[in-house]
Order: sequence, then structure tokens, then C-alpha cells
Amino acid sequence: MSVRIQIISVLLSGLLLLVLLELVRRRRLLERYALLWLFSAVVLLGLAVWRDGLEQIADLLGIASPTNALFFVAFAFVLVLLLHFSLSVSRLADQSKVLAQRVALLQERLRQAEERASAAEAELGRREGAEREPARQP
Repeated sequence: MSVRIQIISVLLSGLLLLVLLELVRRRRLLERYALLWLFSAVVLLGLAVWRDGLEQIADLLGIASPTNALFFVAFAFVLVLLLHFSLSVSRLADQSKVLAQRVALLQERLRQAEERASAAEAELGRREGAEREPARQP
């Protein structure tokens, strides 16, 4: 890996790490997601700095260039992140469906309670009206 590519990799990995830390600080990224992202950024930064380690990984995986090994590792982390987020989205979709069903049930109960209340109010009005009418007649 050339020195120029290594410097660019270190700068980009460091920038990613700083952006992630700022997002966590501003509470724009939840901690449970931030841990996975921070781990990925630290590994990428470590591999970008530690040239021999990247070459060993490239040799171990049978990749010709350490630069390609860095991209392979980054791609693997992206796939893990995508799987994690897919699981989260699936869980949230199930929770949304359950919540929508519960809201529909509560709305139906509220509608029934309002109907009973208005029927009871109408009945009470008829009784009061029936009691007043004989009092008006001489």
C-alpha cells in the first residue's frame, strides 16, 4: 500500500470516527448503534495505520493488495451493519403493527363508551322531560 493511500485511509477513518463521536454527543445516534459504528471505525483506523497488519490480513485471505484487503474489511463491516439494521427495522415493524392494533382496539372501546354515555344522557333527558311535563299541566 502506498504512503499516499495510507494517509488518505487514516484521514478518512479518523474523520469517520470524529463524525460518529459528534453524532453521539449531539444525541443524533443512539448508543447501541454507535458502539457498532465506533468499533468499525476504530478497526478501520487501526488497519489503515498498521500497515503490516493489513498486509498479514491480505496474505491470510489471499488478497493481492493490502488496499483491497482494507476495502474488503470495510465492506464486511458494512454488511454486518446492514444485517443489524435489518433486524432492528424488522423488530420495529412488528412493534408498530402491534401498537396500531392496540390503538384501534382502544379507539373502538372509546367509541362504544361514548355511545353508551350519550345513550345514558339521552335517557336521563327523557326522564327529566317526562317529570316536568305533568308539573306544567293544571
